[in-house]
Amino acid sequence: MTPRHKRMATVAAILVGVGIATAFALQAFEKNMLYYYSPTQILAGEAPDTRSIRVGGLVQDGSVKREPGSLEVRFTLTDFANTVGVSYTGVLPDLFREGQGIIARGKLTGENLFVAEEVLAKHDENYMPPEVKDSLKPHADAAQAMNQVDGT
Repeated sequence: MTPRHKRMATVAAILVGVGIATAFALQAFEKNMLYYYSPTQILAGEAPDTRSIRVGGLVQDGSVKREPGSLEVRFTLTDFANTVGVSYTGVLPDLFREGQGIIARGKLTGENLFVAEEVLAKHDENYMPPEVKDSLKPHADAAQAMNQVDGT
C-alpha cells in the first residue's frame, strides 16, 4: 500500500467516524426535543402519544379537582376553542390558579388525558409563554369579537 493510499484510508476512516458520531448526536437530540401543542392540536390528533410533549393553555375556571389525602390534582386546559384534561401528582407552583396560563410537560394517555410530569405557571401578570399566547390568540380574538357583538 502506498503512502497515498494510507492517507486516503485514514481520511475515509475519519470521515466515517465523524459521520457516525454526528448521526448518534442528532438521534439523541431528536429524542430529547419537547414539542409544544395546544388543546386544539391534541384533539385533532397532531400530538404523538408515544413521547413526552408540552401542552399549554389557560386553566379553565371551576375545573380544578383535588383528590383528598393525596397530591393528585386534575384540571382542564383550554385554548378557548377546545379543552384537554390534565392529571398531575405533586406540588403545584404557587402561581397556579384557575384562569392562569400554564405549560405542562408529560404524555398523553389513550383516553385523551394528559398526565403531567411538570407544571409551569407564568411568573407575573403581564407575561405569557409565547407558545401559549400564539395558540390562544386566534380563539381569544374570536371570543372578544363575539362579546362586542353581544354587547358584553
